[in-house]
Amino acid sequence: MIEVSPEQFEELVGQGLDSIPEALGRQIRNVAVVVEAEAPYPGLLGLYQGIPLTGRGEWYSGVLPDRITIYRNEILKICHSYEDVVREVRATVIHEVGHHFGIDDERLRELGW
Repeated sequence: MIEVSPEQFEELVGQGLDSIPEALGRQIRNVAVVVEAEAPYPGLLGLYQGIPLTGRGEWYSGVLPDRITIYRNEILKICHSYEDVVREVRATVIHEVGHHFGIDDERLRELGW
C-alpha cells in the first residue's frame, strides 16, 4: 500500500473540493466533508449521508449537515503511485458531491465518476 500522510491526504481532499467548478461549489449547502482512516466495509472509498439538494423542500431547516466521508486506507489500497492517489481522491470527492446534487451511482458511472 502506498504511503500518504493523513495531513497530505486531507490536502488532496481539499484540492478535490477546490476542483469543483465555482458555479457548482456555490450551490453546495450544509455539508461536512471528513476523512476517516477505515471504511465500514472493504472497497468503500467514500460515502454520502444526508438529504440531496433535489430532496430538500421548504421544510428543510434546522437539520444537521449532510456528511461526505472519504476513506483514506481504502483509496490507498487500490493506488500504485502518488498520482493514482491524487486522481482517485478527486474522483471520489466528485462522486460523493454528485450524490449531494441528487445524482445516483448509475448516472455518475455514465459520467465517468
